[in-house]
Amino acid sequence: MNRRPLLLALLAAPLLAGHARAQASPRQTVEQFHAVLLDAMRNAERLGVRGRAQRIGPAMERTFNLPAMTRIAVGPPWTQLTEAQQQALIAAFSDWSIATYADRFDGYGGESFQTLGETPLANGDVLVRTQLNRPNDTPVQLNYLLRDFAGQWRVVDIYLTGTISELASRRAEFTALLREGGAERLIADLRRRAQAALGGR
Repeated sequence: MNRRPLLLALLAAPLLAGHARAQASPRQTVEQFHAVLLDAMRNAERLGVRGRAQRIGPAMERTFNLPAMTRIAVGPPWTQLTEAQQQALIAAFSDWSIATYADRFDGYGGESFQTLGETPLANGDVLVRTQLNRPNDTPVQLNYLLRDFAGQWRVVDIYLTGTISELASRRAEFTALLREGGAERLIADLRRRAQAALGGR
C-alpha cells in the first residue's frame, strides 16, 4: 500500500486549517487596517510623513484592492489604455493613495475607530460601517465597500461621511486629465500629488 499520498495529506491538513482561519471577515479586515492606522497616528511625529507611509503602505496593499480601485476610478477609458499604461497608473494611484493617508493622519489626540456594523449587499459585496471618533468634535463616518477576491475580502471603495463615494468623486477629475493629455497626464499628476503629500512640495 502506498502511504505517501496519505502522509502528504496529513502533513498538509494543519497548513490548510491555518490558511482557513487566516481568512478575515469584512469587519476584521477593516479593523486590522484601523489598528495599523492608529499605531501610525500615535507615532506620527517620530515616524514623519515618509515613515508613516512605510508603516501604512503594506497594510493598505493588504486591505485595499488598489488595482481594482484604479480601474473603477478611471472608468470606461481604462479599456482603451495599453497594458503598460494601466500598470503605470496602478503604481501611481497606489503611491498617491498611501501618501494621502500618511499626510492626513499626521497626529494623535485621543481618536478611536468604531465599527458600527456590516451590511451585505445584493451583489455579494459587504459595506462595513465605521466612524472615527474625535474628542471634542463630531465623529467622521467612514464606510468601506468590500468585495470577495478568491476568498479574501478587500476594500474597493470608501464612502466619506457615509454616502460620498471616494472613487466616484475622482472619476470626473481623472476623466478630464485623461482628455487633456492621455494616461501620461494622469500618471504625472498622481505622481506629483504623492510627492507633495510626502513633503516634496
